Amino acid sequence: MAKKDFYEILGVSKDASQEEIKKAFRKLALKYHPDANPNNKEEAEKKFKEIGEAYAILSDPDKKARYDQFGTVDSDAGAGFDFRNFYGEGMDDLGNFSDIFESFFGGGFGGSSRKTYRRERAKKGSNLRYNLNISLEEAAFGAEKKIEVPVWEDCSHCHGTGVEPGTSKKTCPDCHGTGEIRTTQNTFFGQSINIQTCPRCKGTGFIIEHPCKVCHGTGKVKKTKSITVKILAGVETGHRLRLSGMGEPGENSGPSGDLFIVIYVKEHPIFKRDGADIFCEHKISIPVATLGGETVVPTLEGNVKMKIPTGTQNNTIFRLRGKGAYKLGTKNRGDEQVKIIVDIPKNLSQKAKKLLYEYAQETGEDTDNLGEKTIFERVKETFNKM
Repeated sequence: MAKKDFYEILGVSKDASQEEIKKAFRKLALKYHPDANPNNKEEAEKKFKEIGEAYAILSDPDKKARYDQFGTVDSDAGAGFDFRNFYGEGMDDLGNFSDIFESFFGGGFGGSSRKTYRRERAKKGSNLRYNLNISLEEAAFGAEKKIEVPVWEDCSHCHGTGVEPGTSKKTCPDCHGTGEIRTTQNTFFGQSINIQTCPRCKGTGFIIEHPCKVCHGTGKVKKTKSITVKILAGVETGHRLRLSGMGEPGENSGPSGDLFIVIYVKEHPIFKRDGADIFCEHKISIPVATLGGETVVPTLEGNVKMKIPTGTQNNTIFRLRGKGAYKLGTKNRGDEQVKIIVDIPKNLSQKAKKLLYEYAQETGEDTDNLGEKTIFERVKETFNKM
């Protein structure tokens, strides 16, 4: 079997430095990683293993010296390099190759590891929720509401520094201000760098020996602020308004959270709502229902007159067009639907009872079996005396 030329595989000269070898390896490994070659995965895997084997030899000074002298090394020092043994399973378990090289070289494709790490350290503040109760009229036509909400402002005592005036923050002695603790481990690929948040300073890079007595080292104080919220016409219960940046403050220079105002429309004593339409019940008297006429009905904008046709039956529904709520985001309005309830009187005068008895006779009712006997017997007696 022909001996492999590891220098040729990596494309470097025999007097190449370790930095040049590492750079060549990373470039080729990125190019031939199986995940980057889905259409030729088998050939890429073969090339990828070959590159790893070459780097495992040339990145180790002792193995490189033996290879330069004898043209080979012990089989277990490089020729037997096996990705399965190195990763535990097979090539399918290599995962995303950007993660692999970040662990080997402390960075990767997207910039330095320090920048990547600091982005992860910054944490957005928590969101806040405010439940706002509004009337049906406010929901239908829109409104402006003033509410009191908690806000976080820079502490006036320490001017947002978090330290007691006259003192200062100290550089963390464990991470030396970087906010991270690095440990290095040698692997087949070279040095593996593990980065963790500094447990002493919690990733800030400094410690506060004398925290502010007002804000207790946070640099922020909680206050109440009055704000005006614009309610859009047509909103319904559950609608949310988002006020960006008015939530809890972030950590480690992270952005503040958001304030979500959740709308709850209170029940109306007269109207029910379904989308942009509103519904109500309206009572009319027997004469109005029978003879027709006009009645005054309530709307969201006040009372209006409505015509009642002759012979209107109980539970008849009339539609008042354009008297409902606005449709959210439009200039169009729904309707008001009025359900007629014919009001049956419970207490009648003797004269009214007499007239009703005459009406019953006129329409052919069986007056002998009509109503309460004690009442109509007296009515009959009255007629008999006339």
